[in-house]
Amino acid sequence: MINAVGRDIPDYLLEGGRKVYQGRFASDGSLVKRDAPTTVIHQRPQESKLCASIREACEACGAHDGMTISFHSEFRNGDYVASMVCRVLVEELGIKDLRVAATSLGDAHDLLADYIEAGIITHIETSGVRGRIGEAISAGKLPEPAIIRSHGGRPRAMQAGELHVDIAFLAAATSDDYGNAKGTGGKSNCGSLGFAIPDSRYADKVVVITDTLVAFPNVPSSIHCEDVECVVVVDEIGDPKRISSKEARFTQDPRELMMAAHVADVIAALPYFKDGFSFQTGVGGPSVAANRFLEAHMRERGIKMGFAIGGVSGAICALQDKGLVGKILDSQDFDQTAIAHLASCPNHVEISQSEYANPGSKSAYVNKLDYVVLSALEIDTKFNVNVTTGSDGVVRGAPGGHPDTAEGSKCCIIVTPLTRGRMATVCDDVVTVTTPGDCVDVLVTDYGIAVNPARPDIVECLDSAGIEHVSIESLRDRAYDMVGVPKQLQWEDEVVAIVEARDGSVLDVIRKIK
Repeated sequence: MINAVGRDIPDYLLEGGRKVYQGRFASDGSLVKRDAPTTVIHQRPQESKLCASIREACEACGAHDGMTISFHSEFRNGDYVASMVCRVLVEELGIKDLRVAATSLGDAHDLLADYIEAGIITHIETSGVRGRIGEAISAGKLPEPAIIRSHGGRPRAMQAGELHVDIAFLAAATSDDYGNAKGTGGKSNCGSLGFAIPDSRYADKVVVITDTLVAFPNVPSSIHCEDVECVVVVDEIGDPKRISSKEARFTQDPRELMMAAHVADVIAALPYFKDGFSFQTGVGGPSVAANRFLEAHMRERGIKMGFAIGGVSGAICALQDKGLVGKILDSQDFDQTAIAHLASCPNHVEISQSEYANPGSKSAYVNKLDYVVLSALEIDTKFNVNVTTGSDGVVRGAPGGHPDTAEGSKCCIIVTPLTRGRMATVCDDVVTVTTPGDCVDVLVTDYGIAVNPARPDIVECLDSAGIEHVSIESLRDRAYDMVGVPKQLQWEDEVVAIVEARDGSVLDVIRKIK
């Protein structure tokens, strides 16, 4: 069946009531019965939930073959817990047919790729895949297709019962012996535990893993003792220095700074740029740099940002310290500055991924978002964006909050160079649709700005402000003139991953490469 972005979805993937993507807001107003975890009545007094080891906690929670386990990725490439737990489950307990539902997977989790190769991990559901795990998925090493969801789509799937977690293993910077836990105050701080909060509420069993045990009660907490079965203390849960990535850097590249300045100019030209406006940037260099240029426009107009949301970097924290941002609503932290800022500033507060972007909830913060600035691996002439697969078709990216913020915001701006190396970023058709073009409004490149024809109001505003813009087709043509027309990838029929839209419908599929 052909869906609303023109992708051919095999009929067998639609069995059981799954639908194809039907367009922006197609599921608005639908009714969903919330799923609920299985819980155990505890009436007897209990001194502590401490277990001597991860193995003891796994046994206490009834670890078994075929179960679904989850982890969070606030430590990004510095995470130790996922591999630590999987090693115990596989090599000490001999668990087979493991199903992993992590918020994101990367180079820190290469051990899991070994278990995929060995047929022990048989299914993956995640909001991002990089490194060897992505290569294993692309090579068809899993018995069934992986499922890739956005940050908002993941808690929606848990809430709807489409993703049910047996045991969640949640890393926390601090915890007391009853399971009140958070991402600050310890020796390995990650800041917000926004990723972990939905897992703590929807998983049948929850194990908190920490390297800093503190006195009871550890409040206010992100993970609450009422949701926790076991607490385990280990030597180290992760390396906070590896939370920052090259993608989240504060760029000094003149080309990226030029694009960031143009992004700020576009923002300032639209009617949403007024006192109290809301804003989010992605993790790409030009996206983060847009903050510094936005400051000049805010000071010139004498306005302040009402709130900033999402993944937080030091750049937005600096704007708040200057009195230019009212609230920061933080679902994950991208650097050490943001982590420390969350711990010390009362107007910088933690929110869960469900509060942030869940389309199945009664409200999500992204639905009050004026502007979002996002990056792209590719964008096509229909404004569809790919941040999931490389130009070679291998899974090596993360939808994250990209589709959530694009759909929820009043203006979604994509900023990307026209070419990367010998590859055209603006093209006829993206390899994989991550964010539908009907949710994208403006493209800013180093060779010009393009506006989605569906937004004539934005065209009028840019014209009034004297900001030049061109058609996206002309940007594609220039990219092809510079690096050539890309060769079409050759695919086998086997589907190795399903890319869900944030409402759970099938947006695209990733096939095995020939």
